[in-house]
Amino acid sequence: MISVLDHGYVRLIETWGHGDADVPEAGIVEAARQSTQGSFRGWDEDGKLIRHLFNSRPQHAGPFEFAGAVLEIQAPIFVFREWHRHRTQSYAEMSARYSPPPDLYYLPSVERLMTKASDSNKQAGKLKGSGTLTSEEAEAFQTLLREQYESCEELYRQGMAAGVPKELARTIMPVGHYSRMRSSSNLRNWLAFLTLRADPAAQWEIRQYAEAVADILSKEFPKTWELFSGGKNEQ
Repeated sequence: MISVLDHGYVRLIETWGHGDADVPEAGIVEAARQSTQGSFRGWDEDGKLIRHLFNSRPQHAGPFEFAGAVLEIQAPIFVFREWHRHRTQSYAEMSARYSPPPDLYYLPSVERLMTKASDSNKQAGKLKGSGTLTSEEAEAFQTLLREQYESCEELYRQGMAAGVPKELARTIMPVGHYSRMRSSSNLRNWLAFLTLRADPAAQWEIRQYAEAVADILSKEFPKTWELFSGGKNEQ
């Protein structure tokens, strides 16, 4: 399990793609050879094939759909709202209709609050006409945010204790509240996720999760990861 932000994590549940050879990523090669009924022959020979498949994307990207991973993620709700835009993944998120979510809220650090606005990325910009945030103002905002979280949690608990249905008591939850989900995707689409969410233009918080995903995939699919991370031109 890899810790992310103040209370989040990414945890590997399972992977697939070993194929009949029961070797990590061999299923990619076997899928590529299905048309000729070929099999995995070992990486001394098949390293060139997987490199060819990767470098010939998107025409030959299909075999990378025969490997993949299921991850469990705990993250602020606003991170999930970005993550769910990747409709090539399958999601199963915990529901506050059935059980109370963890009493955990994302509190940005003072340094994060004072991040310089981007001139090129409007999503990371500040409100037009706003001033320059001082460390004292950032600390004051952080304190108020913490107090607001505590107030929301108290109202949520009071509502449930009074008999308000769980599905309505949850309406007070802010997007900084942590939730938990499982996400399943094939390797081709995990790499597409990382291409977008590990990019410097992505929001900093989801980039931290993308880096954790990358760390897991690099260990579980080393051949593909070598190509994806820059080794694709090696012969």
